[in-house]
Amino acid sequence: MKITYYGHSCFVVNIGGKNILFDPFITDNPKNNTTKAEDIVCDIILVSHGHGDHVSDVEVIAKQNDCTIISNFEVVNWFGAKDVKGRPVNHGGTVDLGYCKVKYVNAIHTSSMPDGAYGGNPGGFVVYTDSECVYFAGDTALTMDMKLIPLTCPKVNVALLPIGDNFTMGYQDAAMAAQFIDCDQVVGCHYDTFGYIEIDQEAAVKAFEAKGKTLHLLNIEESINL
Repeated sequence: MKITYYGHSCFVVNIGGKNILFDPFITDNPKNNTTKAEDIVCDIILVSHGHGDHVSDVEVIAKQNDCTIISNFEVVNWFGAKDVKGRPVNHGGTVDLGYCKVKYVNAIHTSSMPDGAYGGNPGGFVVYTDSECVYFAGDTALTMDMKLIPLTCPKVNVALLPIGDNFTMGYQDAAMAAQFIDCDQVVGCHYDTFGYIEIDQEAAVKAFEAKGKTLHLLNIEESINL
């Protein structure tokens, strides 16, 4: 599984031979001075919730790639008014895309759209094929619901977890989340973009090592195969 990081919580994951884009926040990311939204090639976009630092480039990328977004009903409706194609899903629901399946799972956070409209309940995604499975947690606190993932989904090979604290769980809780979902390989996100979420990266890596897990911290545009 090839995972490419585009900063903050934005990833492109190649799974089932397709490029799946998560939470595009590229143009307005203060840490990004290389990637342009127009550079992103994807087959589908998964949107965890409506906050601007997760949706700011959805419209541009969806239209230039002529692709559909998957998110909760409220997010899909909001973008539908902008002529973006969407497939609504809600917590516990699974969408079969043919090349992979996408399950929308619980996240504990808030959600509103950039204009202040109601963004519905936030979520995360478990995306899987017969041989690969990735969990994208979205913005979330540590939650006992994560323990349901190994019981209801295939074995998670890689987890994309927020580690920046303040607005989401910090790296200590994220290391525990890796235990809850029974996943050894974690790629961190939602850290160091803004002042509130700056972390000690060395301490974060050690916190995961203490629980027998590996935390990967990628640079923008860096890819990893896991």
